[in-house]
Amino acid sequence: MSTTDQLLTANERYAHSFKLGHLPMPPARKVAVLACMDARLTVEQFLGLETGEAHIIRNAGGIATEDALRSLLISHHLLGTQEFLIINHTDCGMLTFRDEDLRDRLEQQSGTAVVAPVHFHAFSDLESNVRRQIGRVRSHPWIPKQIPVRGFIYDVKTGRLREVQPSAKTVVA
Repeated sequence: MSTTDQLLTANERYAHSFKLGHLPMPPARKVAVLACMDARLTVEQFLGLETGEAHIIRNAGGIATEDALRSLLISHHLLGTQEFLIINHTDCGMLTFRDEDLRDRLEQQSGTAVVAPVHFHAFSDLESNVRRQIGRVRSHPWIPKQIPVRGFIYDVKTGRLREVQPSAKTVVA
């Protein structure tokens, strides 16, 4: 049985006793979280969130990409979120490579150059990356200036969050 088949079997068990169909579309706690896709991050659990309380947007590295910004804009303007959290983490795979190296490797393996993705958004410093993502979100002209945007680093060994203070002049590259 494939992993997908196992997951579908688990879904059948879940659906049998499902009782969350009454939840409204807007998140109850009016918060949106941009976090890394790393499987070790149980975002709802380590933030004490229940289903229906927050929007959780995940991608490799917790990067404020065009698509993540699209989701944050919809979350705020159409579904009423009033706070944004950005969460990176220790021991992140995005710290282990450079964009150019991965692009070269993939082109060599496939024998094909492609136009997308243009960037993988690898980074070499967690705090700098969190600050950069805060800057990207805060500088978007459609995100109101009064929306709090706070950044954190989650420690995968201890389960603790540590807040990263944005610099006065955050680079938005």
